[in-house]
Amino acid sequence: MREILPALERWYAAGSPFGLATVVTVSRSAPRDPGAAMAVGPGDEVVGSVSGGCVEGAVFELAQEVVASGEARLETFGYSDEDAFAVGLTCGGEITLLIRRVTPAEDPSFAAVADSVAAGRPVTVATVIEGPAPLGATLAVWPDEVAGSLGSTGLDVAVTADARGELAQGATIRRHYGPHGERREDAVTVFLHSFAPPPRMLVFGAIDYAAAVARIGDFLGYRVTVCDARPVFATAKRFPAGVEVVVDWPHRYLRGTTTDARTVICVLTHDPKFDVPLLEEALRRPAAYIGAMGSRRTHDDRRKRLIDAGLSEGELSRLRSPVGLDLGARTPQEVAVSVAAEIVALRWGGSGAPLTATGGAIHPGPVDTPAGPVDTPVGPVDTPVGPVDTPGGEQHGTAS
Repeated sequence: MREILPALERWYAAGSPFGLATVVTVSRSAPRDPGAAMAVGPGDEVVGSVSGGCVEGAVFELAQEVVASGEARLETFGYSDEDAFAVGLTCGGEITLLIRRVTPAEDPSFAAVADSVAAGRPVTVATVIEGPAPLGATLAVWPDEVAGSLGSTGLDVAVTADARGELAQGATIRRHYGPHGERREDAVTVFLHSFAPPPRMLVFGAIDYAAAVARIGDFLGYRVTVCDARPVFATAKRFPAGVEVVVDWPHRYLRGTTTDARTVICVLTHDPKFDVPLLEEALRRPAAYIGAMGSRRTHDDRRKRLIDAGLSEGELSRLRSPVGLDLGARTPQEVAVSVAAEIVALRWGGSGAPLTATGGAIHPGPVDTPAGPVDTPVGPVDTPVGPVDTPGGEQHGTAS
């Protein structure tokens, strides 16, 4: 949705109706996560993707029909031998899409939502996808305000409370309610799509490897900051546009910076006077990933210093060192790929092994659950990650 917002805002500002298709449910090996979106606007212009190409043709026609009729549609696409290559998912998964028409009259809060997403202000969009409430009705929920309605005051109140809870976690989820927001009923299903600010990547050590890691972090959607105490190295011209560059002692900067369970910390200085106080601070605060560059000898020395500084084995177990997966990387760009691969594998629980050596679904989806009042997760949006044991590569000073 973030990627296609510029086109949607342009159509909306011009008052041009467009059809917006959003993935609201996935199962098995579905190609896109819930929240993925595709839109069909004036002149049959298409932006976005909901399946990576499998069902886009059919969705294009559905969106045209929805724009013409004004009536929202809920459609499911799955694999079938007869029409898999026409309107099915060749990967064997299943996705359910909500397709609705968007105009200023029908969705007056859309512009405010788009502005919030673009500005990094947290917002959750709640949309009715099943039940007696109006299909496609939306309610936009910010931490301090709401806009729109799902059709009843009771439902709006219940969904607002839940949406704010999910927004704090950055989660996208389905929830079930009674027609008036009753908690233990499942007549109405609401899709809560959270737009949380991008997660942060903090890169310490303004070296060539840091520039490559910062570039790939920006590509992956992180808000990247590079910090180094040496002003001769910490210059904006050495790093990609959009990357924040800070001149400060790493541990002092981190101490004054807020991190959360989505934050990635990459320590690339491999110098004890920087590393040890920085990692002492990092390993005692929330973070999704903490990696440090250096050879195995450097790692052993650093570990001893951290133990002497009072860190526990539990705290030290969070450290990914030597940083990255064992790809045989040598150049800064290859090392950046190695580090990014470990971050992605850790985030989604990947093994880091070649897919040819694994079995089962490539993209495991959520377990199908029967309809009911149970809250049903449908896909993470920048969710917190925990440690996964993966091999680290040898790093002699700079290589990964």
